[in-house]
Amino acid sequence: MMSSAAVKDRWSIKNTPVMEQEQFELWQALLEDRTGMTLNQERKTFLETSLNIRMRELGIADYDVYYEQLVAGTTESKAMEWSVLVDRLTVQETSFFRHESSYALVEEYVSKFAGRPGKQSLDVWSVGCSTGEEPYSLAMLINEIFSEKKSQHFFGITATDISLPTLGKARRGIYPARRVDRVDVSMRGKYFESISEREYQVVPSLRDRICFARLNVLEINKAPMQDMDLIFCQNMLIYFRRWRKRQIVTHMAERLAPGGMMVLGLGEITDWSHPDLERVPFKDTLAFRRRQG
Repeated sequence: MMSSAAVKDRWSIKNTPVMEQEQFELWQALLEDRTGMTLNQERKTFLETSLNIRMRELGIADYDVYYEQLVAGTTESKAMEWSVLVDRLTVQETSFFRHESSYALVEEYVSKFAGRPGKQSLDVWSVGCSTGEEPYSLAMLINEIFSEKKSQHFFGITATDISLPTLGKARRGIYPARRVDRVDVSMRGKYFESISEREYQVVPSLRDRICFARLNVLEINKAPMQDMDLIFCQNMLIYFRRWRKRQIVTHMAERLAPGGMMVLGLGEITDWSHPDLERVPFKDTLAFRRRQG
């Protein structure tokens, strides 16, 4: 049997293996079954590249061998390797305050909440939080509004994602300067501290407002979140089939408190409605509010 070192040496003298259509369909089915994510034919090259990078690290030169390792290994080894692979396959294209109109709507909603008597805690859920830019953006915005209005309200954010390595990055809250430079100057000075010439870290007081937790949206019906005032989910639903998108959004809607609002990515779901929710009219956004009683 060829040693792991010998297999790695082979990578430098041969092209990466070509994925046969039958193999691609096998991997497609595995990914959709476990994560709900769909990869169409146009993304075959992306899958090949992502798998090859990981296989090279492991010294594996055959897609079928790696597949068997994922589905037939020990429970612990499968879980660890699956976590790494999902991290590689999850596109983490995100940034602070990525969709301006959506955050403008959140600002309007939170401003009204801050002046409302009754409930003293604003409970927020960031679904598909990736490396953390989204929940930290929400935290900065909410904290600014509460401070400006001298509100006594408390807020907490639950941020969930399927990838454990990605959640680890989010918890640390360390970002390259080029990303942080896009944040408003006043917020940047208040909520980030320089840890090197090229990196900034979110200040502890803001990081403490966010609880990062692993959640596979295929199991969202088992999620413990209830009575959320704000659910923010953008750039995640695009990876799922139409019927599954509807299922996910319906489960999220059921976790809204009366008067709570759900903000989705514009155009990510169409022809969906819920008897307890109404569409929020706001320019360039897709949002729904749960009716009061």
